[in-house]
Amino acid sequence: MKPSVIIALIVGGVVGFAVGNMFQRPSSDGSAPSAVVAAPTPAGAPRAPGAPAGDDAVYKVPLDESPIRGPASALVTIVEFSDYQCPFCSRAHNTIVELEKQYEGKIRVAMKQHPLDFHPNAKPASLAALAAGEQGKYWEMHDKIFANQQNLDAATFEGYANSLGLNVEKWKSDMQSQKFQAQIAKDTALAMQIGATGTPAFFINGKKISGAQPIDNFKRVIDAELSRAQELVKGGTPADQVYAKVIANGVSAPAPAPAQPNQPSAPAPAAIRKVDVPADSPAKGGKAGPKVTIVLWSDFQCPFCSRVVPTLKQIEDSYGDNVKIVFRNQPLPFHNNAKGAAEAGMAANEQGKFWPMHDKMFANATALDRASLERYAQEIGLDVGKFKAALDSGKFTKRVEEDSAAGMAVGANGTPTFFINGREFVGAQPFEAFKNVIDEEIKKADAMLARGIKAQDLYAEFQKEAGKAPPPSAPGAPEPTKVVTDLNITGAPSMGPKNAPVTIVAFSDFQCPFCSRVVPTLHDLEKQYEGKLKIVFKHQPLPFHNNAKGAAAASMAANEQGKFWEMHDKLFANQQALDRPSLERYAQELGLDVGKFKAALDSNKFDAYITADSAEGMRVGANGTPTFFINGRQVVGAQPIDAFKSVIDDELKKKK
Repeated sequence: MKPSVIIALIVGGVVGFAVGNMFQRPSSDGSAPSAVVAAPTPAGAPRAPGAPAGDDAVYKVPLDESPIRGPASALVTIVEFSDYQCPFCSRAHNTIVELEKQYEGKIRVAMKQHPLDFHPNAKPASLAALAAGEQGKYWEMHDKIFANQQNLDAATFEGYANSLGLNVEKWKSDMQSQKFQAQIAKDTALAMQIGATGTPAFFINGKKISGAQPIDNFKRVIDAELSRAQELVKGGTPADQVYAKVIANGVSAPAPAPAQPNQPSAPAPAAIRKVDVPADSPAKGGKAGPKVTIVLWSDFQCPFCSRVVPTLKQIEDSYGDNVKIVFRNQPLPFHNNAKGAAEAGMAANEQGKFWPMHDKMFANATALDRASLERYAQEIGLDVGKFKAALDSGKFTKRVEEDSAAGMAVGANGTPTFFINGREFVGAQPFEAFKNVIDEEIKKADAMLARGIKAQDLYAEFQKEAGKAPPPSAPGAPEPTKVVTDLNITGAPSMGPKNAPVTIVAFSDFQCPFCSRVVPTLHDLEKQYEGKLKIVFKHQPLPFHNNAKGAAAASMAANEQGKFWEMHDKLFANQQALDRPSLERYAQELGLDVGKFKAALDSNKFDAYITADSAEGMRVGANGTPTFFINGRQVVGAQPIDAFKSVIDDELKKKK
């Protein structure tokens, strides 16, 4: 599950994106990326509203023997460092495919292999793709692998080779080639050299973007680089030499991030997003022209999406035809049955029974295999033969993928993500939270109706505001950023003064590599702001990290004996060894009562607490890990210390 996650993962996974971005969210292995929002700004140009501080350098990223898709005359070259087992790379892949359509002939994409050590199937997948490239089918294999990320075994790759018409024996031989081993090693070394330590990472004419970010972040950089490239062409540079010219004087390694003390965070992006409503998307309510249109990106295997189903029913009952609810699919790559369930939903929609199938699948989210889907089709009275034929033919596969890509494009990296008249609203939040936004939008709609706008034109009228920057704040006015004011931190492990002027709430996962990277940053912040910071830990174990929940429980068992932070540091220092025997060994090393510790784990006494933390994170938009709230202000990913200091200093200034 966008990025990043923003995500997103996450994303956001999520959210995200979730997650999310999320999210976000997003980066490698389901956790939020480091610097989840780092879209750079052309030198000398003002930052767009909502654009975060980023790396403005142009990096020298050679193409070498990398597979390339797009014309040599393209004025913008995107070099992508990716990992085939990384869910956020899969989400970003959809974004890149959409960009290739929107900028056809103007961009080309070069692929660098960056399989991460903790993804055992990523390198074999890279080898499979590169070997297919020897027979001219790299991109076809590349697309197949990302479309079926849960199946990365040798038999599956061989099946793809057969389906692509490859000489399979030659392909198998090429997979063993030292040439490709060397290419992967070279790509990985380059990634580390230029600071692309997480995946995905992109260099757009040398400008760096980290993570599975919303499509608008890519477009902002692409548009600026197109303008720059066009000037070079006017000046006599041949189109096919633009990339070489642009990176000729580029840097080969990232510079240390400059300190930016006392600089407030950039304002949030525009409140209204451009969110299309396809005519064939399942929808209910608002037949006569709704005052409020809610577009929902959801995943039938996502537990948080399931939780929001009763809330949507309450909205439907409370507002009737004033509200239209539109469903769009965002099956997250780490949910094995989510994509099949999404296609089943569309097959039911074809027969006019999407919502009965929707309710069936969410009521039975743990049984979404093919046989179960066919049973549900029979139970709700579908023509089962037609339903099965639709699934067998894959006729809705592209439709589901289009939904997913559209979701990524607007930042719906995690599930569930809602857009209420274009206003983003993330997570399975309570009815009252929806009600506040819906009531505001109804007031706006009533004012439009009074001006003579027709009911059926209301959504289009709201969408006219999409993409417009919010007005700048007056001096001394609060920032137009989302601030979470109702985080529940009661009973959560914390360190620092109880009444510290700044509280950092961290949603984290002990198996997430990006969460590990930020631990030294938090320790440094403690020292630099001694007596001014309180750090609170909240659990967000991601479902595809097998040992994350057990590690979370171990930390709470240590917390019970007054040694949460000691166990916290142990777990992050030994992320590759979080099995039960290792947890017990750490307990012994920390001087815990091991018998009591083991009994706590055996009893599952902390399961409800950890689940509540995770739900709280999803509610407030922490769809990927790590996600932080600094006095309620969200910071996503393992960002540099100066990104944290900027917000902390601003909050301390407010307190004064």
